[in-house]
This record gives sequence, C-alpha cells and structure tokens, in this order.
Amino acid sequence: MAVDYAVIVVYLAGMLAMGWWGMRRAKSKAEFLVAGRRLGPWMYSGTMAAIVLGGASTIGGVGLGYKYGLSGAWMVLTIGLGLLALSVFFSARIARLKVYTVSEMLDLRYGGRAGIISGVVMWAYTLMLAVTSTIAYATIFDVLFDVNRTVAIVLGGTIVVAYSTLGGMWSITLTDMVQFVVKTIGVLLLLLPIAVVKAGGFSEMKAQLPTEYFDPLGIGGETIFTYVLIYTFGMLIGQDIWQRVFTARSDRTARWGGTVAGTYCLVYAIAGAVIGTAAKVMYPDLASADSAFATIVKDELPMGVRGLVLAAALAAVMSTSSGALIACATVANNDIWSRLRGAVGRGGDGGGDGDEPHDEVKGNRAFILIMGIAVVLIAIALNDVVEALTVAYNLLVGGLLVPILGGLLWRRGTAAGALSAVCVGGVAVIGLMAVYGILANQPIYYGLLASLAVYVVVSLATPPTDAAVLSAWRERLAGRAPSPSGASPSPSGASTTSPSGV
Repeated sequence: MAVDYAVIVVYLAGMLAMGWWGMRRAKSKAEFLVAGRRLGPWMYSGTMAAIVLGGASTIGGVGLGYKYGLSGAWMVLTIGLGLLALSVFFSARIARLKVYTVSEMLDLRYGGRAGIISGVVMWAYTLMLAVTSTIAYATIFDVLFDVNRTVAIVLGGTIVVAYSTLGGMWSITLTDMVQFVVKTIGVLLLLLPIAVVKAGGFSEMKAQLPTEYFDPLGIGGETIFTYVLIYTFGMLIGQDIWQRVFTARSDRTARWGGTVAGTYCLVYAIAGAVIGTAAKVMYPDLASADSAFATIVKDELPMGVRGLVLAAALAAVMSTSSGALIACATVANNDIWSRLRGAVGRGGDGGGDGDEPHDEVKGNRAFILIMGIAVVLIAIALNDVVEALTVAYNLLVGGLLVPILGGLLWRRGTAAGALSAVCVGGVAVIGLMAVYGILANQPIYYGLLASLAVYVVVSLATPPTDAAVLSAWRERLAGRAPSPSGASPSPSGASTTSPSGV
C-alpha cells in the first residue's frame, strides 16, 4: 500500500497548496465568495460537476447498483436532471442577478422581507450537508490509515477547512477542478472497465444476476418520484449550487457549462450503477451494499491504480464538503449575522463586487473557520448520517422550493405568501417527520403541497408586490441594472461590472 499512500498524500498536499495559491487571489468579497464571477466554460463545468457528485453519488451510487442493479442509477440521474433543468431554464437569470445568496434573491423579488427566515433554513441545510460529507470522507481516512473515527474526522476536516478558509471560492474552484479530473480518471476510465472485466463482462453479469437487476425501473416508481422531489428540485434551489452559478463569467457560460456538467452527471450515474452491479457478481454476500465500492477497489485494483481510485473517492466527497462549507459560511455571515446586526445592504452586492474593503474578506474567512470547526464537532457527535441529510433536504425543498420558483415564475407572488410558504412548509415537514418517521416519503409530499397552497392563497389575498420592486427585479433579471461605474451590459446580457444595490 506504500505507493497508494504516496498517491493520496501527494493529492492532499496539492489541495493545501492550492488553498495557499487561492489566498493570494482572494482580495475582495466577490473574489473570495464567487471567484470574481470570472469562471469560463471549462472551469465552470468541472467545478459544478465536482460539487454535485459527492460521496452519496460515488460510494452511495455504487451501493445502490449493488443492491438494485442498473436502476440504482436513479438517485444520481435525478441529480443530473436537476442540474440540467437549472442550467437550461434558470441559470442565466440567476447569474445576472449578481447576488451572493438565495436569500438575497428573495429580498430582491419580494421587497426585502424574506431574508432571515429563508437564511436560517438554508443555513441548516448547508450545515448538515457539510457534516455528512465530512463523515463520509472521514470513513475513507479511517479505512486508509487505520485511525479511529474522531481522528479521521479531525484529519480530513482540517484539510478541507484549511484550504477553504485560505482562499475561499478560488481555492475551492482550483481543488474542485483537480477533483473533477481525478474522479473522471479514477471512476470512469479505470474502475468502471476493470470492474466489468473482472465480473466476466456484461453477458456473465446477466447470467449470474436476476433479471430485475437490469430493469431500468427496478428500484420502484415511488422511490424514483421521491428522488425527483428531493434531489432534482434540491438542485434548483440549494445555496451550494447557486453559489457556483454566481461564479460564471456570463449567462451563456452558466447555461452551457451547466448543461455539460449535468450531462456528465448522467454518465457518472450509469457508471456507478454498473460498477455496483459488477460488484454483486464478484461479492454476492457483502454485509453492507455501501461497502461494495471499497471492497472492489481494495481487492481488484493493482497498486497505484488503487491509490488513484481511493483519491477519486476522497475527491468526490471533499468537493461536496468544501462547497457546502463555503455556502454555509456565506449564508451565516451575509443572511443571518449581518442582518441581525442591521449592517446588510439590500439587493445584492450593494455597491459593486470589486469595491468592498479587505475586512469583508477577513469576515467571511472567519465565518468559514467558525463554521468549519462547528462541522467537525457535529460530525464527531453525530451517528445517523442518512437521517440528518434527509431532514436537511426535506426542510430545504419543503420550505424554500415554492417561494423561490414562485418568485421566478409567478408575478403575483408576494412577500407575505413567500414567508407563509417557508414557515408552513417547514413546520409541516417537521411535524410529518415526527408522525411518519424521518425517512418516510409523506413529509416531503404533504409539506410541498401545504407550502404551495399557502403561497398561492396568501399571495392572492394580499396586495401585489410594489410595482417599483417588480420593475427593479425585471431589470436585474435582464442584466440591465445600472452598475457603479455606469458600464453598459456585455453582449451576453450580463453587465461587465456588478450592478449596484436595488
């Protein structure tokens, strides 16, 4: 394993080096939080694919393939479909808003009254996403280096928190690009063909396994529908995903780069299911389906290649963790702490991306460090990862999906309707989880319906949103809001400099 260890150590050292390099570029709030809104198609596509394909998509996706066969791809497929929908239908408008958080978008659309409540819901979601990702890569450290769980969490967490704190989104972007390449080589180009060959090829796999393993809908229609509600819609509204959209150089980059990333996710989904199906042929009696990935890597791959594939697994989880961490810190600082102090400017950048004093960077860096320490401590204390992540996604989708999509698609939606939808949807999801169980499907079904009904009824029963607010919103969506320097819009429709606050 010495060569494998060397590959992994070099990879981890490279992550820290990129964090140091990113620190030299992050000189303003926009550089630190959204990479200066300057990513081109190649870097945008790679980093977007990296953040959405984490441990659940890699280790969990192979595990679902082991348990259900090819239909185990559906979880990751719905993630890819959500990213495609976001990129094709919404990403251009989101990128033109020139904000930092989802809550700032809600303030722009509804008139500045939706921020703190929606910020708390989004903060809880991003926090738990970071925690569960931390536990996932700590498990890999545990297997690799034979250390106990707490030491593994502290070791892995220290690396992610260090490079995220140093350079913010620039560091995370650079590390995510490396992680994207490592995942592509390790999982798609190496593990996938090796697993199929070791299993005897597709003909042998079909001969050895029941026919339902090759049924595209074998996992069940209700399960697929639930995946769509949670993951496809979750991709449309998550702060961690939107914050990557904000890094795009133009609305065209956001649309086409995201489309490429979503297509990559679909390929990755099928690859994971095929690897899991091959593992079922080779190891039919594993105690846990989620151990299929580690087992096939440990037993079937040659020295060196094994280290690269394990680095790919680490890459998958660490990219999600770092993206969730900076999203959590951004929401905590900009949507909760600053608003409670009464020091936030409404309507996005509030004076331009490039003009913030350097202490804005220091403040956001401090919040990443604080949130990172909190994530590590919660990860050490937490046992049931699946339940924690389910609660986070249920709150996100049940509480925020309707007011966000309603604001983008329905002119008549009002601030009162949005706030009511957030509160009723969130409370309904929590109450129904207490009744039906955290992992049940009913909480997200009924919570969404309650949120939608309240949003429509309250919006229709209250005065329409002020015409001036809607006018400013439309100008912002079109990329025509005035910039601090009076720069004209670029050909892509996005202003060449960031618009001032509305």
